[in-house]
Amino acid sequence: MPQPPAQVTAAEISRIAGVTRATVSNWRRRHDDFPAPSGGTDSSPLYDLVDVRKWLGARGHASTADPAEELRTTLRLHPGGAGVTGTLLPLVLAAARRTPEERTALAGLSDAGLLARADGAVADLADLVPGAEAVRFTARDVDVLRALLHCVQDDASGEAALAVLAERELEDSAASGTYRTPAPLADLVARLVPGPYGRVMDPACGSGSLLSAAARRGATVLYGQDSVPVQAQRSAVGLLLAAPGADISVRTGDSLRADAFGGVTVDAVLCNPPYGDRDWGHDELAYDARWAYGVPPRAESELAWVQHALAHLVPGGHAVLLLPPATASRASGRRVRMELVRSGALRAVVALPPGAAAPFHVGLQVWVLRRPGPAGPAHTSVLFVDTSDAAAAGGDTAAGAGTRTGGTASGTRAGRAPLNWTALTETALTQWSAFAKDPDAYADEPGTARAVPVVDLLDEVVDLSPARHVRASRTDVAPAELAREVDEVRRRLVTGATSLGRAAGYTGWGPAGAVPREWRTATASDLARGGALTLLRTAPEGREAQGAPDGGPATAVLTGLDIARGTAPSGDPAGLRAGAAPVIAAGDVLVRAVAGGGGAMARVADDADAGALLGPQVHLFRPDPARLDPWFLAGFLGAEENIAGASTGSTVLHVSPGRLRVPLLPLEEQRRYGDAFRRVHALRAEAVRATELAEETARLLAGGLTGGGLIPSAPATAGTGGASAGSA
Repeated sequence: MPQPPAQVTAAEISRIAGVTRATVSNWRRRHDDFPAPSGGTDSSPLYDLVDVRKWLGARGHASTADPAEELRTTLRLHPGGAGVTGTLLPLVLAAARRTPEERTALAGLSDAGLLARADGAVADLADLVPGAEAVRFTARDVDVLRALLHCVQDDASGEAALAVLAERELEDSAASGTYRTPAPLADLVARLVPGPYGRVMDPACGSGSLLSAAARRGATVLYGQDSVPVQAQRSAVGLLLAAPGADISVRTGDSLRADAFGGVTVDAVLCNPPYGDRDWGHDELAYDARWAYGVPPRAESELAWVQHALAHLVPGGHAVLLLPPATASRASGRRVRMELVRSGALRAVVALPPGAAAPFHVGLQVWVLRRPGPAGPAHTSVLFVDTSDAAAAGGDTAAGAGTRTGGTASGTRAGRAPLNWTALTETALTQWSAFAKDPDAYADEPGTARAVPVVDLLDEVVDLSPARHVRASRTDVAPAELAREVDEVRRRLVTGATSLGRAAGYTGWGPAGAVPREWRTATASDLARGGALTLLRTAPEGREAQGAPDGGPATAVLTGLDIARGTAPSGDPAGLRAGAAPVIAAGDVLVRAVAGGGGAMARVADDADAGALLGPQVHLFRPDPARLDPWFLAGFLGAEENIAGASTGSTVLHVSPGRLRVPLLPLEEQRRYGDAFRRVHALRAEAVRATELAEETARLLAGGLTGGGLIPSAPATAGTGGASAGSA
């Protein structure tokens, strides 16, 4: 059966050509020979990829500046369709294990030599990747093999190539819900397991994020299983690269129906299972020995995963699962929840804000469980933690410590501003560590965390929602203390509003004329080749801790969240490979590597940033001050259309720094633009700061009034100039 022609959207054309989406729209309107749509709809047309590449090639846009996008495009054109991706996964492992010099030598091989090497590599590694088989590549595979090698040369970790291959395979499969667990959340889940642990399992491992996080924490034996073959293969390859010294076993299959590790017990189980699955095997597994806490109802697949995890633990071992909030309160799961609480298996529930993981509109929960031992301690309480306030907290604090002027914030959760993962993680781990150390001596944190006696949870609903238990504890705050807190935040709001008014008073711009101004542009890659700037980035994560450049105390790391919020560097250097992170200097231009989420995309490093380490999700542009003004560069690099045209991906948009474009203007004119961009940046920062303070003031006032800690002032009398309600 012939392979259907590959089709692309206008957005994909922009990424292939390295231009903005507006440029593609302009091409469609102005050029009669632009390829006509070959499918799709009027509002979202599709174009034949071969025709598009021919058209672009005739105009000097034949290839993309991004190796991952080139691999994605080459796969779309491959006559074997998505089926070829499974045979390529072992090659990512083979290429990433090579030295840069060896990869360069491979790229110089003839077609026949490259095919022979690929055949041998797959044969050697097939046993390590579940479902992989030895194959013989042919001449039709040469282009995709070279594109794959180029992608691994650009990203030696192999993660970019793995993501593209998995994405292509999943496009033509029936699999759904295959979202990657964000790295900060995976690290939090791994760190919630107390103490050192060696043997870890993830029965729904997906791309292997949680097992990789466990390996970074010192786990040496890793078990993974996933029902989607390409996810299991991707997980196996990724783990072999990220944890080469670990004993790794990854299998394909449904863990609930066909457990590949029956009888295996481990120190910890980490899992982000599929949600809302009514076809999880309720009828055929009704008498399964794993249901020690009750048979999970048909609509409670999540409680089946909870008990599956507990069944694989040694006595005293911990399981940490990421679950939807309904699991904590649905009536159908009441009996199982009751037994989990009564037995002491459930130790803590941590509520996350929306945006922490897919589905991003839902605030998921992290359940921490412990398999009771025959002689273990009797647990009389369960910890509930709500991280919403911590995750939304901007850099601004009462003392102003560690913040930048105009630090952004987060009061706009509807706009899905980036989460403050540093504060969120610290809140969850601090509360859980204190509780795990001595539950009886644990002191509640009003509005954030509360230890609830088991007897209080065993009511007619057994609702385990943290908000129900934590928010009620706000009434424990003394009214006088609450009033002082409200007055302090309100005072800072007035100061912030005044600063915002000053920032908004600048009017140093005017219309360009009858039509918008146009200019010649160059890509950042072109400017780097010409010596106008240097592009730096941090190497992938490793196990070795990163210290200060001079061997002194560990240096803070500037993260993408710091750029979005306008805060000082706040990242932890422990996850960076020693010597792999560039040191930031004043005047460097910093651009977030992941697009979206609100907040600024770029900023210029100041003295507060100087000396910090560059985070893995930030691109650093170091301009030659004799040729490029830093604020001019930051303003255009961070422009919405520029970021959109240089971004690749579906659910997560990764910015390709070399494809960002910059106008070619004289230095004096650059400085005028730079001054304007600096003022725009200040305006945005002051606006976000004022918004945060307004939200915080309103939240404290509303909570104080409804909780009884504050009371309204008595209305003014007529003698003091007031008016009664009836005199209006």
